[in-house]
Amino acid sequence: MLAEVARRGSFSAAADALYMSQSAVSQQVATLEREVGMPLVQRTSEGPKLTDAGSALVGHAEVAVARLEEAEHELSAIAGLSGGELHIASFPTASAVLLLPAVREFSEAHPGVRLFITDAEPEDALPGLRAADIDLVLDLEYSSLPLPEERDLERRLLVTEAMHLALPRDHPLAGRSPVRLVELADEPWLSGLRPSSCGEVIVQACRDAGFDPRIAFESDDYGVLQGYVAAGLGFTLLPDMALPTLHPDVVVRPTRPEAPTRRVWAATRAKGARSAATEAMVETLIRAGERFASQPLGAVA
Repeated sequence: MLAEVARRGSFSAAADALYMSQSAVSQQVATLEREVGMPLVQRTSEGPKLTDAGSALVGHAEVAVARLEEAEHELSAIAGLSGGELHIASFPTASAVLLLPAVREFSEAHPGVRLFITDAEPEDALPGLRAADIDLVLDLEYSSLPLPEERDLERRLLVTEAMHLALPRDHPLAGRSPVRLVELADEPWLSGLRPSSCGEVIVQACRDAGFDPRIAFESDDYGVLQGYVAAGLGFTLLPDMALPTLHPDVVVRPTRPEAPTRRVWAATRAKGARSAATEAMVETLIRAGERFASQPLGAVA
């Protein structure tokens, strides 16, 4: 109000600009003077004149108003997907197969949104999502290890994958389809780092087949695990998304009992706590998942 009085040159003109009564504007300026403890306006016959204190305060007010206007423009840009930031966390196979094409499509459609992507396993990334440090997490779930429901998070299904037994190409069971897991009960096994769902799913699958596996090596990199399999150092289960980069000395086979499925989700905070950019990226990831699901997986016997 003080800035409008200075700009318009009178209380009445400021009141008209602010759609208020002249007395209300005058009272508010008087209240401001009491708060700062010094006069801000000299009321003269020629109209209100700013004191030195009033001029100093109006200078700060103009900067504050300008920043507020910038904030309004920025919020409008974010709402309209022409600005803002989007923080995403994804695990490696999903990054390569789903996130990469989704980021390309999203960036072409919304170049003003800045993307920040972190490689992280879901167990490590979800706390950041709950704390609002991350906007979207690519999460995973195995049918044998279902995720607990969380009231403040929402998940959209991107892909449902089969899991396949990975064997060296020259292994005696490589020509079998399906392979009974119990035939490998005395062999070394490979898993994801434990404790994690990627590690526990191997243990659970072997237990469902009637034995406790001997885990010889652990890694969260399917490329590394495939190298171990190719070298004859053990066996593991690979999801569909690991097959496009299948090691040339590794074959995959279905199993008995049937291996668990793996579901990949886009996890976000509940609606109302997420941005338009987050919503748009989820839809883009869903399309990427549909394209992947429609591709043939020729590596599976």
